[in-house]
Amino acid sequence: MQDAEPAITLTTAQEDLAVIRQAALEAGALALSYFRKDPKVWSKANDSPVTEADMAVDALLAERLRGARPDYGWLSEEAADDRSRFSSDRVFIVDPIDGTRGFIAGDKNWTVCIAVVEAGRPIAAAVYCPARDDMYLAVAGGGATLNDAEARVSARTDLEGAEIAGPRMITRHEAFRDAGVAPGIVVPSLALRIALVAAGRCDAAIARANAHDWDLAAADLLVHEAGGRLTALDGEPLVYNQPSIRHPALIAAPAALQKGLGALVHRAVEAA
Repeated sequence: MQDAEPAITLTTAQEDLAVIRQAALEAGALALSYFRKDPKVWSKANDSPVTEADMAVDALLAERLRGARPDYGWLSEEAADDRSRFSSDRVFIVDPIDGTRGFIAGDKNWTVCIAVVEAGRPIAAAVYCPARDDMYLAVAGGGATLNDAEARVSARTDLEGAEIAGPRMITRHEAFRDAGVAPGIVVPSLALRIALVAAGRCDAAIARANAHDWDLAAADLLVHEAGGRLTALDGEPLVYNQPSIRHPALIAAPAALQKGLGALVHRAVEAA
């Protein structure tokens, strides 16, 4: 009688992190080769822009990541939804260029985003801003880094004077002015907006409803491992790789700011 086949052992999250970090660096270099060089642009079915750079980076990431981990599922903004992702233990969730409008306009604040998701939650993440050469990394239980230095959320405990990154239609609502919140900053890449919170470069970030898994999964792990939280307004954490990949309005913040900021955003969203 032959011995049973050995069980397949998943790689560690740290091993996956090394793979996605290298892929993000290569993808960033490729994207930079198109940046501020008038790339071809067209509109997708939802009227959002896409460029030849987005598609080239998506192809590179698919080759590198799926080649390295052929058993992992795949979910990318620029690819048809491969429903076989539901049967995979781990899934790559990728945004080749997050902040395409900013990329087209020549703004440096766009990113390459890669997450590995297991059981609905990210376990390894890379958010790379090539135009600034800023690499944000995180692994579940292992902390978050920015350019290899520890990343931690702001120690602020009061909303007065807090700097919030988010849409002007929300951050300029009277509720924010009444609370003494600093004028909001605008960052084209939602993932970078949240990564800035993880690094303590701003106090909190807001996302309007309908952000997708690929906008959020990598940045979610970053802010979580940096000591903060990314949640819906009711405080619930996000679950990824579900049939619906859209999410409600969200807040990324240190725990001390979460409840108060949620109330402000709720008022602003209700008034919109």
